[in-house]
Amino acid sequence: MNLLIVESPAKSKTIEQYLGKDYKVAASFGHVRDLPQKELGIDTKNNYEPTYIIPAKSKKTITELKSLLKTAKKVYLATDLDREGEAIAWHLVQALKPKIEVSRITFNEISKSALEKALKNPRDISQPLVDAQQARRVLDRLVGYKLSPFLWKKVYSGLSAGRVQSVAVRLVVDREREINNFKSKTYYTIEGLFSKPKDEKNSFKGQLVKVDGKSFNQTESKKEADDLVEILKKSDYEVAAINKDMRSKSPYAPFTTSTLQQEASRKLRFSSKKTMMLAQRLYEGIPLGKGKHTALITYMRTDSVNISDTAQKEAMSVIKKLYGEKYIPDNKRVYQSKSKRAQEAHEAIRPISFMMSPEEVKSSLESDQYRLYKLIFDRALSSQMADAQIETTTVLIDSKKQKKVYTFQSKGSEIKFYGYMKVYEEGRDDESVEEVNAIPKLITKDLLDLLSISGLKHDTQPPARYTEATLVKELEKRDIGRPSTYAPTMSTIIDRGYIKKDGMKLFPQEVALIVTDLLVENFPEIVDFNFTAKMEDQLDEIAEGKLVWQEAIKEFYVPFEKNLAEKNKTVEKSSQVSQETDEVCPDCGEKLFIKLGRFGKFYACGGYPKCKYTKPFLESGSKAEEKQMEKAIEEKCPECKADLVLKEGRFGVFAACSNYPKCKFTKAIIIPSGVKCPNCGKDLVQKRTRKGRTFWGCSSYPKCKTAFWDEPTNEKCSHCGSMMVKKGDELKCSQCEK
Repeated sequence: MNLLIVESPAKSKTIEQYLGKDYKVAASFGHVRDLPQKELGIDTKNNYEPTYIIPAKSKKTITELKSLLKTAKKVYLATDLDREGEAIAWHLVQALKPKIEVSRITFNEISKSALEKALKNPRDISQPLVDAQQARRVLDRLVGYKLSPFLWKKVYSGLSAGRVQSVAVRLVVDREREINNFKSKTYYTIEGLFSKPKDEKNSFKGQLVKVDGKSFNQTESKKEADDLVEILKKSDYEVAAINKDMRSKSPYAPFTTSTLQQEASRKLRFSSKKTMMLAQRLYEGIPLGKGKHTALITYMRTDSVNISDTAQKEAMSVIKKLYGEKYIPDNKRVYQSKSKRAQEAHEAIRPISFMMSPEEVKSSLESDQYRLYKLIFDRALSSQMADAQIETTTVLIDSKKQKKVYTFQSKGSEIKFYGYMKVYEEGRDDESVEEVNAIPKLITKDLLDLLSISGLKHDTQPPARYTEATLVKELEKRDIGRPSTYAPTMSTIIDRGYIKKDGMKLFPQEVALIVTDLLVENFPEIVDFNFTAKMEDQLDEIAEGKLVWQEAIKEFYVPFEKNLAEKNKTVEKSSQVSQETDEVCPDCGEKLFIKLGRFGKFYACGGYPKCKYTKPFLESGSKAEEKQMEKAIEEKCPECKADLVLKEGRFGVFAACSNYPKCKFTKAIIIPSGVKCPNCGKDLVQKRTRKGRTFWGCSSYPKCKTAFWDEPTNEKCSHCGSMMVKKGDELKCSQCEK
């Protein structure tokens, strides 16, 4: 019997179906060794030697694997094909100490042919790849374990710092400040609505672009815009020129880890973490049909855009069958990765078989698994299809009977051949809807009616806030992080309270601003974009055997340690973390301070730790909340008759017994919206999700599940009669968004 070890049990079930009786497939359940949790685990005085332990959760796995080794003739380590997988294979050898032949095999997809090919081409464990993973782990441990305590002292306990995480937070903070400092400018464009005589149904828009042959795009003067409108109202118009241009639009490359996360965020509203969790399941195998585990996609952590020749041929066959010969491109599709670190030997994320359509497997998949598989399938299939052909029409319209010639331009486009667009079109990072300007058939000298004309007011807009999609895109653009780091980075900065996700947008919390400023001032290299990218280059050099990993660590750590020791002595606790107030503590008479904690601001007694009085801090304008909170603690604890006090947790403010921990009574504080539920007439109340996002839901839940992300109002939509909600400073319909 040969023992083949993979990382997950789901993967082992899928692989077992392809191998004969001579193989036993077992799972390591990820890493079997790691650095200790409660200590540094790095000997900084002895060449940065790491101390590895077998965590409690892995001890049973190691025992079972050792038992299987007793009857095995050979061991195949089939962990994932990235650096992490290479390190897991190395740790397995160190923990198991097998006395039989050990071979390392890798494959990009879990299929019979890929497994057979891998078993025919075993190799040794790559020590440079292992060293690159060790270097990353050691580096991140040194930054996290050394810098986090500094933040606990200077800000508050529970904070964390990280080489990639802190840079990601800085990007969001910098963008927020850019938005806050942005000064909008107003400008006007002149837009007319035209049609052929007696053909108002086929109207089209045109914008003023020239005045007497001189370029005109906009004016900052409202008076000039109004004067132009008055002049142009009295003019006649004719078609001066028509230009048609046919352009080809090529398909998008198949997904990499980064582009999959971006597109799943745009189109499916998935977080990076959720996308990768679902992709992992699709890669490892899903029970199809009679419970047979089948892998649906290739390896999901990749920065390559390549697709194998076999997969390309299969895609061509499917395209020809479904759409016809004309949808097959003249030449084989070859894509070039934008990442300088792309490992071209790998493949892009694609279906294992294009013969396995999303509709065929839909009944066996959960809804979100199906949606992600369809996204991957459609993107990969469309990447092998013919270009779309789009005809662009540009019409120039001149005024007549004026001292000057005023020229309008109208642009429209028409898809003449859909090509790959028959299957797929990429999502947009901005939420604006592209307006289609359908231009009717015209010829030069055609007379046109002016149906309306106006000076349109525009305000320049600040840069958009990051979403998970655009933040991942920015990290990749700056060469910060690797495919495997994007999802955990997004999760960490949100779960740690640095960033709040509202809808799709990312907002920095106050602590993010404080910590970022603290790090920029005192540890600039940690949050320097170029430094972080340079470290990625060094990790790649280690993986290629060009650099000894301890040398890279030493280059960073020696000056970092010296600087940290100095800053621990010289940096005072941030004044933004503790601000004195004029209020006094009702328990001991000491002054109250506004402090910043994990769940936001709160009042705390200056006599701490002798006096532990605290109360929630409410921003101005929260009168309804303040009233409800005062009411919530008027009564005694129903269980022990002690006073009730206000506490704050991850889900907001709540009432709790002052006799805690002896009495653990708590009750939620309901904040009414003053608006009735449109479906059942009960009150809509303010609530919070597990991740701290505010929403408004029906008080009769779960009988009525009506809920709104935006604050409800008693206003009704003039268009459809539905409830209006507050979106920023504007009112929008909750249904039609008019």
